Amino acid sequence: MINKGLDLGRGPIFPMLMKMSWPSLVAMLAVALANLIDAFWLARLSTQALAALTACFPLQMIFAAIGIGTGVGAGSYAARMFGANQPVKARQAAGQVIFLSAGLGLLTIIPVILAPDAILKLFGAHEEILPLARQYMLTIVWGTPFLYLLIMASNLLRAEGRPNLSMAVVLIFTIVLIILEPFLVFGWGPFPKLGIAGAGLAATISYVAGGVLSILFLRLKTSRYEMRWRYLLPHLSICRSIYQTGFPTVIMNLVVGGVMIAYNHILTGFGPLALATLGLCFRLYGLITMLLFGIGYGVMPLVAFNEGAGQFQRLVQIVRAAVRFSVLFSGISSLLLILFAEPILTAFTADAGLVTAAVPAFRIFIAALVLVGPVIVWINMFIGLGRGTTAMLLMLFRDGFLLIPLLFILPNILGIDGVWMAQPISTVLAFFLVLFLSARQIKRFSK
Repeated sequence: MINKGLDLGRGPIFPMLMKMSWPSLVAMLAVALANLIDAFWLARLSTQALAALTACFPLQMIFAAIGIGTGVGAGSYAARMFGANQPVKARQAAGQVIFLSAGLGLLTIIPVILAPDAILKLFGAHEEILPLARQYMLTIVWGTPFLYLLIMASNLLRAEGRPNLSMAVVLIFTIVLIILEPFLVFGWGPFPKLGIAGAGLAATISYVAGGVLSILFLRLKTSRYEMRWRYLLPHLSICRSIYQTGFPTVIMNLVVGGVMIAYNHILTGFGPLALATLGLCFRLYGLITMLLFGIGYGVMPLVAFNEGAGQFQRLVQIVRAAVRFSVLFSGISSLLLILFAEPILTAFTADAGLVTAAVPAFRIFIAALVLVGPVIVWINMFIGLGRGTTAMLLMLFRDGFLLIPLLFILPNILGIDGVWMAQPISTVLAFFLVLFLSARQIKRFSK
């Protein structure tokens, strides 16, 4: 599991891509499974509990946006510094991650503790599920500093060519959650029955476990970061560089949170069953997209390193190989999910009404999934090149300028089916813009 790092500038393209991507694939699968485990157990607790979890999902997306954006910026910066043979700057970037995790965690906790109900109502929680949603939110927020740390550190570990360690951090987080959650939700054995608060407590404990492990990995003697106290001192110039690349990723993920808020508000008018349906659809859809992001996260440090080393032809070959693989994977996944939607959804809930509502909704929701893979690869290509603003604008185009407006327009014409159709329609339209810009960028490198 503990390797000395990969040479990102040499070796056959596809095997190198797989070496970098498969730990990310496993890690993203673990994250998706963690989301599914939440839905699985809370659906058995009650449909209202699942609806409350869905109402809290925008908050979790905000947590993820902060952690992923900062981590992507730090990882991209560190990879470029390693590629340019400037390891001290890469080590200083790792120090900033620890400093930022603590500071951002504190800034997250304060508003949630002071105004939980106002935040939940903003996210679309209605009175029927507000008490359950409040219990969950006020529990998980205490683990956010460790959540930020494990997300950011995972990016740093990938940036130095140690994807196995990045995978291990996320696996530990997921395993702890999977083991603890049913005991704390239902009161199995000596544990108290805490209901939805138990799900939040299990998540918080898992964040702490992953965060502590990530620190241990960064302090290994074999690590290129060579963590020292002097690297933990704030460096405003490095933080600025981190967010020049990472801030657009923060915005991209915040837009996803905005999409969830829009979904929640629109579906509130259709009742808790519709909100629970969204929870199942989004988490199963996320199972595949998280795996596709695993491929994208494997591409990003490869692109960053080879761009820093001036190996542009190799960079192009990496991107093309990743696109082909992502299309194949997402195409097969789409077919299987559409064909077996009913038995898959039945495995999550015994509520026949929820299954009846969710099956057609899910099939519509994932109709354009095959196009998501290449889009994720191309966006991570831009991030790896340090062009975070381009990546941000592409995501904003899909979610901000297409998906959110469609969510408000289509239900007025097509009813609840319009809510589910907004996702594939926006994906198809965005694909062509991303294809055009990516092809133009690759053409420049091919000269």
